[in-house]
Amino acid sequence: MYQVIVVSDGTGRTARQALNAALTQFPGTEIEKIVHSDVRTQKKVIDIVTQAGKSGALIVHTLVTDTLRELIIRESHKNNVEAIDLMGPLLTRLSSLLIHEPAQKPGLYNKLNKEYFQRIDAMQFAFNHDDGQRTHSLTKADVVLLGVSRTFKTPLSIYLAYKGWFAANIPIIMGIHPPEILNELDPSKVFCLTTSANRLAELRRTRSERLGGDIGNYSEPEYVSKEINFANRYYQLHPEWTLIHVTSKSVEEIASEILAIMAGRNNYPGME
Repeated sequence: MYQVIVVSDGTGRTARQALNAALTQFPGTEIEKIVHSDVRTQKKVIDIVTQAGKSGALIVHTLVTDTLRELIIRESHKNNVEAIDLMGPLLTRLSSLLIHEPAQKPGLYNKLNKEYFQRIDAMQFAFNHDDGQRTHSLTKADVVLLGVSRTFKTPLSIYLAYKGWFAANIPIIMGIHPPEILNELDPSKVFCLTTSANRLAELRRTRSERLGGDIGNYSEPEYVSKEINFANRYYQLHPEWTLIHVTSKSVEEIASEILAIMAGRNNYPGME
């Protein structure tokens, strides 16, 4: 049986995919594939090539660092091993075209791919947990936003989701007791949004004029003030929750404030 050794300083997925695509052109051929991922040392490279020389295997590699790539080429010649470099020629041509040296950081593709899908999952979580939905799974959230209507809960959830956070938001409605599960959450995850009554009334009035229709006292300053007081009294029952004033702040500013607080608590997930 023929033997092919895949060598990568990352996950090895790129080389495996290229190899599998090529092998479809050779139906019925049995190939033993051996994958060495996270190859980061010269000793590991030398050991792999030495073994390939003894077994007569073909090496397919996607090493992105110059030193390891040059080493595997030298050792392959020394041990009479056939080695195919899938990454080197492409990096060289791109470097020439872009007039820029490659980063030579192993695992970057996998890291970027992981972050992309994390953002997708976070966005789906935010949509599923918008405006008090699916409170039974709030414990899975990284951030839970509380606030009365028009305190930027939804846009904040979406913005934080784009940053990789699992964010949920719960509306605080005057006269209605908030979900009991909030009392069970890690208090460091809960952020209470508050604002000035006059500013909130103005925002609601602008929105109601744009949308039209009868909204009752929704935008009346006196009613808005009562709503905010109701929410603030509820927040005060949980002194470990974090109060965030959103008056005259953009969504980006509010999110940055929340992220800074989370970073200070060592809960930052490392997303950009």
